[in-house]
Amino acid sequence: MVDDIESREPRRKMVVCVPVTPEGLVDPRWGRARRVVIATVGEAGIEDWQEFDVGWDSLHDSGSEGSHHARVARFLRDHEVEVVVAHHMGDGMRRMLEKMGLTVRLGVAGSARESATQRVGVDPDDGFPRGDRSAQVRGLWGTM
Repeated sequence: MVDDIESREPRRKMVVCVPVTPEGLVDPRWGRARRVVIATVGEAGIEDWQEFDVGWDSLHDSGSEGSHHARVARFLRDHEVEVVVAHHMGDGMRRMLEKMGLTVRLGVAGSARESATQRVGVDPDDGFPRGDRSAQVRGLWGTM
């Protein structure tokens, strides 16, 4: 049987948010990040990369925990984020993001660009999905 490439459903793009340092590394402080990146990742890799000064570092303690979580949630909703990639975040923040239906990937360090693509199963060097990352890849890209 010949595989009809045109009949296959194209993989959809994912909108990923990563806290970023001025050096382009993953900022270890999600809830206290000064800047975040909104990356649109498709099967060809990063298609769009926008950095935002969110100021969560100074805003974090300016009100209640709930108001800070609402601020973060509003930003993520406004930018249609589907995946959050971070080094660490508190349990309350993680639960809130998961209740919003977002995928949360923690324990990430290093290059923000590489982290944005690796965490959704795309190799940053060639832009194609990595081997069989089973549930992680299929959960984000559909059945491979």
